[in-house]
Amino acid sequence: MPKFLLSLLFICMTSVMWSQSSQQEKLEQRKAEIQKEIRENEKMLKNVQSKEKSAMNVYVIQKNKIRLKETLINTTEKQTKLLANDMYINQMKINKLNKELEVLKGDYAQMIVKSYKSRSEQSRAMFILSAENFLQAYKRAQYLKQYTSFRKNQGEEIKSKSTELVTYNDKLKVQKVAKQKLLVENKKEREGLVKEKVEQEKLVNSIKKDKNRIVSDIRKKQRESKTIDKQIDRLIREAIAEANRKAALEKAKARALAEKSNASPKEVAAAVAKKPVSSSRIELTPEDKLIADSFKANRGSLPWPVEKGFISLGYGSQAHPIYHTLVINNSGVEITTNEGANARAVFGGEVSSIMVLSPVNKAVMIQHGDYFTIYQNLSTVSVSKGDKVSIKQNLGRVRTNGDTGKTVIKFLLLQNTTYTNPQGWLSNK
Repeated sequence: MPKFLLSLLFICMTSVMWSQSSQQEKLEQRKAEIQKEIRENEKMLKNVQSKEKSAMNVYVIQKNKIRLKETLINTTEKQTKLLANDMYINQMKINKLNKELEVLKGDYAQMIVKSYKSRSEQSRAMFILSAENFLQAYKRAQYLKQYTSFRKNQGEEIKSKSTELVTYNDKLKVQKVAKQKLLVENKKEREGLVKEKVEQEKLVNSIKKDKNRIVSDIRKKQRESKTIDKQIDRLIREAIAEANRKAALEKAKARALAEKSNASPKEVAAAVAKKPVSSSRIELTPEDKLIADSFKANRGSLPWPVEKGFISLGYGSQAHPIYHTLVINNSGVEITTNEGANARAVFGGEVSSIMVLSPVNKAVMIQHGDYFTIYQNLSTVSVSKGDKVSIKQNLGRVRTNGDTGKTVIKFLLLQNTTYTNPQGWLSNK
């Protein structure tokens, strides 16, 4: 194969190696994150199991654990595949270096033999003195000098390639060990996954025996949820109307000032109060529009309303995970988190309402232009109406259910009075 093609192949292989090395680092980082999530999930599971009267909540957390295990196995398989590719490329480089060294050593051996035969200073001097003229003598002297330098450089190249060969061989040994470790890990995770699925099947069977009670509980919770949603809808409409009255008052004051009206501020406010305002759509001020546009621009990258957790109930109408004929409706997403977790603002805004939904269930509503985020199922609240909050600011403590041991925050997102799926707005962590 021509040297040019060999060099091109080497460059391509090197770039592939760099790319795969970067992917390997990302996969290793992702694997560590998944393992951390699994450990946190196991803590939640133990806490719930110690207090749970129904197997349903255990099932939800265990289902997430199985999902994490499957993701971990897929990540490990990707790592194994990348490692196998790296090993193949390294083996190709080793083969190439072995061939190059074989040629170099052969050439070097011939040079040593020639040098040995013409090793005497007398033969070198005679080679120069036998020249026909001074220019030829000078060229012969330069040739001997270059020949010696070339031999030295060739020796250095052999040394360098030999060192490189040792490095690649050592790297290949390490990779073989790493690959074997990944295969063992994957096998262990697969065995663990089988056990988890067996446990889950047992849970499903025990849940099915108690169908009537579970269905009754779900329907009760759905009724409670509808009542709370109506209360939230009313408060949002009030917040929209209040924001519109405030904007209308500012406009009226500015108009009165521009027209040099004799009307007092009280008279202006009274006139504005008589006029009807929309309770379904906010009339955005320039400042509010900037906030709304900024909020919208961050769709898909907003932080989660809690630091750790997983979505245990998604948005919208969905079939029950076990009783598929039973439909569950959810106006937001429910995120199961650790006991003692704090709710945090997903974006900067103004607290428009603090809602007491029940003696043990409080909610915080934050306005971001014409968008609203609601953080429901808090035991304590650490902000007040009218407060300006920043991204990730603590809003209060998420309530832990004393009967079930579950710590769940319900997160809602609306534009004006229209509910939307919050999951698509949150980052993938």
